[in-house]
Amino acid sequence: MVPRGGDPRFGPGADDTGCPILHVDMDAFFASVEVRKRPDLAGRPVVVGGIGPRGVVSSASYEAREYGVRSAMPTARARALCPGAVFLPVDGAAYGEASRAVMAIFHDITPLVEPLSVDEAFLDVAGAGRLLGSPSAIAELIRRRVAEEQGLSASVGVASTKFVAKLGSARAKPDGVVVVPRDQVLEFLHPLPVDALWGVGEKAAEVLRRLGLATVGAVAEAPVGMLRGALGDAAAAHLHELAWGRDPRRVTVEHVEKSIGAEVTFDTDVADSEVIKRALLELSTKVGERLRRAGQAGRTVSIKVRLADFRTVNRSRTMGTATDVAREIFATAWALYQALRPGDRVRLVGVRVEGLTGASGAARQPELGAPERGWREAEAAADAAAARFGRSVVRPASLLTGERMEIRPRPSVVPLSDPRSPS
Repeated sequence: MVPRGGDPRFGPGADDTGCPILHVDMDAFFASVEVRKRPDLAGRPVVVGGIGPRGVVSSASYEAREYGVRSAMPTARARALCPGAVFLPVDGAAYGEASRAVMAIFHDITPLVEPLSVDEAFLDVAGAGRLLGSPSAIAELIRRRVAEEQGLSASVGVASTKFVAKLGSARAKPDGVVVVPRDQVLEFLHPLPVDALWGVGEKAAEVLRRLGLATVGAVAEAPVGMLRGALGDAAAAHLHELAWGRDPRRVTVEHVEKSIGAEVTFDTDVADSEVIKRALLELSTKVGERLRRAGQAGRTVSIKVRLADFRTVNRSRTMGTATDVAREIFATAWALYQALRPGDRVRLVGVRVEGLTGASGAARQPELGAPERGWREAEAAADAAAARFGRSVVRPASLLTGERMEIRPRPSVVPLSDPRSPS
């Protein structure tokens, strides 16, 4: 099998001695999950993202990419490039479920798994060789299991370092394996364009190209002083090491979230405070649910407000105790917005909770006269109902009026109070 990069030197049969690091990256993940749900979409251009006039593409199938559609592109531009594509909204619950299933496969292979996002992870398979074979054989095993068990495809980079493994998976796409032998890292790395280096975005790439440094090899051979003058000391040292294939970082199992948030861009600019209030409520509900799912709580609530002229304002408030309760997050977020009084039409709002700690260890100060079981328990019950019946059965608007959160089972399912409901 020749890798998608086209160079047989880096195919699955290449020498993978001393290459225990795998980077597994799902192919067009969101779009692929949608095609799995609707097999009639197979072979058609599929675009997932915000479908309103200000939406942004989250994922595009490879058929859509042939028309130039890319993630982070405005949906309006994607429609112009590929008017025949199927445009679908983001289904976070479906992608989360698929991600957990894929990550479970990774954990079956090795306990040393470092997720980077819902659709990619680093694996250290050094300890799995005796049972499962060489790193490239394990890469093929992972791809086969993901395809057979989940109906999805993945690309894998196999290398001696995380940086090179990640570049390898990009070269392997779609649905392939690239192995970069330890003694051929520079042959693989140096012909690549300069923006292949981690940390080199569009602006930094342009600066380096103006200096005549268009490839990774050129950066490696450039005097460090030249890099310092263009990018600063820290960036210069970082890029020089990467350009020579040096990356000492190990696969880190524990990933600690620093914050959890959500935001929404309105289809048209909004001046109605009630619309903004309800948007903050919906966002606070999402954030609270995500915090509880992650077993986290946080003391600092922040809001983000982007105005019609694209000015962005952030405000935050630190509370006395950590919380994962949507009612408390919303109350703080709304108070921050009221104090801000932007006085202009609003394009986007966001809510974020920072300063996270384990929810089990978060001390909570009971309020005088408050019931022993309160809003946190109600929201936890709502989480359980949403997991079973879908988020639409929960009416978060009750937070606005101070009612108890209402759970409304769909008519087609057994009510929660029905003794026939399974445990």
